[in-house]
Amino acid sequence: MFVRHIIVKNSLALLLAVGLLAGCKKDSPTPPDPVVVPPVTTTPTPPQYGTPFAGVPNREDAVLYQVNMRAFSSGANFAGVTARLDSIKNLGVNVVYLMPIYPVGKVRAVNSPYAVQDYRAVNPEFGTLADLRTLVDAAHARGLSVMLDWVANHTSWDNAWITAHPDWYLQSGGTIQSPPGTNYTDVAQLNFNNASMRAEMISAMKSWVFTANVDGLRFDYADAPTIAATDFWKQAVDTLRNVKTHKLLLLAEGSLSANFASGFDYNFGFNFYGGIYNVYRNGATATVFDGLNNSEYMGASGTQQVVRYITNHDVNGSDGTPVGLFGGDAGAMSAFVIASLYKGVPMVYNGQEVGMTTPITFPFTSVKVNWNGHPDVTYAYRRLLKARAASAALRRGTPTAYSTANVCAFTKTAGTEQAFVLANVRNTATTYTVPAALAGTTWTNALTGASTSVGATVALPAYGYLVLKK
Repeated sequence: MFVRHIIVKNSLALLLAVGLLAGCKKDSPTPPDPVVVPPVTTTPTPPQYGTPFAGVPNREDAVLYQVNMRAFSSGANFAGVTARLDSIKNLGVNVVYLMPIYPVGKVRAVNSPYAVQDYRAVNPEFGTLADLRTLVDAAHARGLSVMLDWVANHTSWDNAWITAHPDWYLQSGGTIQSPPGTNYTDVAQLNFNNASMRAEMISAMKSWVFTANVDGLRFDYADAPTIAATDFWKQAVDTLRNVKTHKLLLLAEGSLSANFASGFDYNFGFNFYGGIYNVYRNGATATVFDGLNNSEYMGASGTQQVVRYITNHDVNGSDGTPVGLFGGDAGAMSAFVIASLYKGVPMVYNGQEVGMTTPITFPFTSVKVNWNGHPDVTYAYRRLLKARAASAALRRGTPTAYSTANVCAFTKTAGTEQAFVLANVRNTATTYTVPAALAGTTWTNALTGASTSVGATVALPAYGYLVLKK
């Protein structure tokens, strides 16, 4: 839903705040009673369920798969996801990201999974805690990590915090507000200057690491102004990093460079998606992607990454499916080659890999994924992601741009391994002039295993692509 430390003041400051200091003269024979600051209390950390998963990938080796449970299976539940974990695994992903699993509010509601009624409970629409644990256990048995969606910015209007802790919310004239500057009237805006709320929020998010043995969190609307203006994300990330029993993957659904400074593993590729849209829909030059490799990584250090995609639950519903947006199955695959190989880590949204042509529109209850839609498309995804997994250069290599107006082209180098990728972004055949440094070279086609000689030019069919390595 994007388009849909605890500060304990020193005693002197507290005395000033309550006006006691002004009444205390230096020669007063009896000092005032000390001000007692009530501690910030949180719900205790639950006991660990299961054994922490040892197979969580390094952040730069992740391939995410977004699950929208309402559309994923006929039962629209955890069991439906568990039943298809083998297919998810075979696609070539290693992180399953579940959209919000929490009870949905019913007051002023629009049935949005991003209107959380209880941060510590499982939505009975999807099953029970036992069902969630079964899903996580089954994923771990297949080498898959599991990431939950966390909605920090706001709650539903019938969340228990509304009545128990109204001071935990943004208010105007004593009235709790919806998120400012948005049309999210179905949710109430939290106050991130409230230390008690922050502590309980972080306690709740941390609890799922123990309650369900999950391996990470994706944080919805991370760039929300009410959060971004505070140090909440650093407090939250620091707390989660102190769970030493788990290797956690933490994704900010945001693009601010401050998210990297807060310690997130990932930012979200909003701008990259905008680039894909402009190139394939509006005829922008393919060199757009070269610039995004710099701008989206501002502030990143070490192996911090950007998650890149050609669809997700938001844009699928608002803009349409990749097949409809980018020129059919071939155009969608050309776009995904760029998203998955140029830089960053890729994300697949459920149904994308079967070439769905019907969007999954909000609130995601009217469409079910047809898993038998286009097996040839599924095969193309598997083949591409298998090649990525097998190549350090494709996963982690340093890119060098060789793009033209109509062809996104780049090499990637990791140690002695090199890859060369070309993707025609147009629905017409084109001839690419190979840079002198790469002309007259021999490669292995990473998708077919065939030896491939690269001359002075390369002919690419409409939306054609090549993935080469040596």
